[in-house]
Amino acid sequence: MRRAMAVLAAVPLILFAAACGSDDGASTGATATGAGAGAGVKVTGDVGGKPTVTFPAGTPASKSSYEVIQPGTGDGIKAGDRVIVNLTVYNWDGKGNAVQGSSYDTKKPETIAVDQQIPQVLQEGFTKVKHGGRLLAVLANDSMAQQQATQPAEPTKVFVFDIVGTQPPPLKAATGKETGESLKGVKVVSPGGDKAPTLTTKTDEKPSDKLVVKTLIEGTGPKVEASQTLTVHYTGKLWGSDKQFDSSWERGQPAEFPLSGVIKGWQQGLAGVPVGSRVVMSIPPDLGYGDQAQQGIPAKSTLVFVVDILGAS
Repeated sequence: MRRAMAVLAAVPLILFAAACGSDDGASTGATATGAGAGAGVKVTGDVGGKPTVTFPAGTPASKSSYEVIQPGTGDGIKAGDRVIVNLTVYNWDGKGNAVQGSSYDTKKPETIAVDQQIPQVLQEGFTKVKHGGRLLAVLANDSMAQQQATQPAEPTKVFVFDIVGTQPPPLKAATGKETGESLKGVKVVSPGGDKAPTLTTKTDEKPSDKLVVKTLIEGTGPKVEASQTLTVHYTGKLWGSDKQFDSSWERGQPAEFPLSGVIKGWQQGLAGVPVGSRVVMSIPPDLGYGDQAQQGIPAKSTLVFVVDILGAS
C-alpha cells in the first residue's frame, strides 16, 4: 500500500492504520462546500466507519483539492499538530477507481504531522476540520514533491480522512527516574534538562556479542510497540574508539522513523521500553550492519547508542 502513497512520499509515514474511530453518528449523503469542491467526488457513510466513495464519469481530476464533508464538533487542528486519523484511499484512474486500502480494515492508528512535508492541499484542509470530522482530499500529480518530478506520473489519489484526535507533542528530553544502571566500558553523563547526554565509548573492555540494553532514565509513558513510529534523540559511537558517527542532538532536530525500518539492534532494544526513557545500547555486528561498512562505520563494528525516546505513534 506504500506504492499508493507515492503522491505523499514526502511524508515519513505508512498512512495505513487506524484507531477506533470517533463515531459521533454524523452521516453524510452529499458533499459539503470546500476548496475545489472535491472535484465532484461523493462521499457517504457515517464518520467513524468505512466510507463509500462515488466517482464522477470522465477524466480524473488533474488538480488537487480538498473538501470538508463533516466539520466535526471537537477541538480544531492547527499547523504543527500531529493529527490521528482513520483513512481510506482510492486510485482515481477513470476505470476501476480501485480502493488501495483503508485503516478501518487494519484497525490501527496513524498519525500525520500537519507541516510543510505534506502537500499544501492537506496543510490547508486539515486546519478546516475538527476532531470528529471528515475530510476529502483529491491529490493529483500537481501535489507531488519537487524531487519526484522526474518519476512516472501516479494515478490521482482520493483520500477520506476521519479525524480521531491530536497526538500530544513529543517530549523535549527523557523524563523520569534515574535508575543507576550502567553499561560496563561505556560512560554516559546526563547534564539534566533538555541538554544532550555525553557518551564515551573509549575502553579496553571487550564488547559483548549479545545485545545489551541498560535503562538510565525510566520514563512513565506507554511502552514502545514494534509497529510504531518513534521520535527520538540519539548519539551513536563505535565501541572502543569513542568515534562518533551520528547524533540527532548535534543536528538540533529529533529523528522520526518506523521502528520496523531500522537495524535489528534498535528493533529489539527499544520495543517494550516506556516513552520518556533514556537507554544506552551496545549492538553487536550481527544486529547492526554486519560485514557491510557504512559511512563512518567500519564493517563488523559494535555500535553504542544513547537514546531518548520522546514519542511513539
